[in-house]
Amino acid sequence: MNLGWMAWTAPSAAFFVAVGATLVALTVAELRWPTRARRGFLPLVTTRGDRFFMSVLASAFVHVAWLAATDLALWWASALSLVLAIVLMRWG
Repeated sequence: MNLGWMAWTAPSAAFFVAVGATLVALTVAELRWPTRARRGFLPLVTTRGDRFFMSVLASAFVHVAWLAATDLALWWASALSLVLAIVLMRWG
């Protein structure tokens, strides 16, 4: 398998490891505590997986907007995305 075409860096590897670990954690949580659809502040009924997917999408939008709007370090966008994901998963 030739993966030389992709520029693997520590941040990109950390991202893929984090997403994989989160998916494993969500699978274990689903097996241990089956999810129930619920309604939070979002205008639709969601499950744990739905809220996770929305938080990953929101994180991508936050990072793209951060790159477009500021010259500050990208770690600030990551911190903001983490807070947003916690809010979405808990109250979304």
